[in-house]
Amino acid sequence: MIQNKIKTILKNLTCDSISIEKAEKLLGNLYFEDIDYAHIDHHRSIRKGFPEVIFGQGKSSEQIIGIMEKMMGKDSIILATRVNKDKAEDIKKNFSGVEYYEDARLLLLKQKEPDITGHGEVLVISAGTSDIPVAKEAFLTAKAMGNKTQSIYDVGVAGIHRLFAHKDLIENASVIIVVAGMEGALPSVVAGLIKSPVIAVPTSVGYGTSFGGLTALFGMLNSCSSNVSVVNIDNGFGAGYMASAINHTGL
Repeated sequence: MIQNKIKTILKNLTCDSISIEKAEKLLGNLYFEDIDYAHIDHHRSIRKGFPEVIFGQGKSSEQIIGIMEKMMGKDSIILATRVNKDKAEDIKKNFSGVEYYEDARLLLLKQKEPDITGHGEVLVISAGTSDIPVAKEAFLTAKAMGNKTQSIYDVGVAGIHRLFAHKDLIENASVIIVVAGMEGALPSVVAGLIKSPVIAVPTSVGYGTSFGGLTALFGMLNSCSSNVSVVNIDNGFGAGYMASAINHTGL
């Protein structure tokens, strides 16, 4: 969307529909925009292929609304993570077409459906039902970024036969995100079956000695499967973003 805006500005300039000074001002606002409490990086969609994502935690609903209002004219998709239900209700009153996923704490405003630009398929797997909120954050992020996505939930190592029932889906995926709490064993199992990259997401799910996800994190970092990389605890967004980046390389 921002690329089309640039083309329109340049076309109007060549047709003398706007002055050089006006074009300079319009193009300047496409770089970044200072709204006091935020410097909105409008250039990010050109530089990185996807607009700036709003981290909702710690921001007021008014601040999120203000950022979204400035982004709407330039980006066709606006994504906000870590948004609680109360903030989401406030935001929905100000915009039409807002989708809110309470379990994933993710808010999405689409002015048009994203084009599928990824080269393969991103598969998201959760070890347990309790890991689904983080898995859905990863799934929704990858989908919003233009990837064909599928998910498999509750196929952890306590009943590993459930995982093997999805062998074809796992083998055909270009990138796999595996979300697990407890001891965090599932990413190693999945990665040992395939050659595709596996992004492991530790969750804070578990009893006392899970230490809020540290046990799963350490287990994943020490994986003996070489095609595993690890993101931060409960960071479904980071996993979805990285999976999209890999899926857009075409390797």
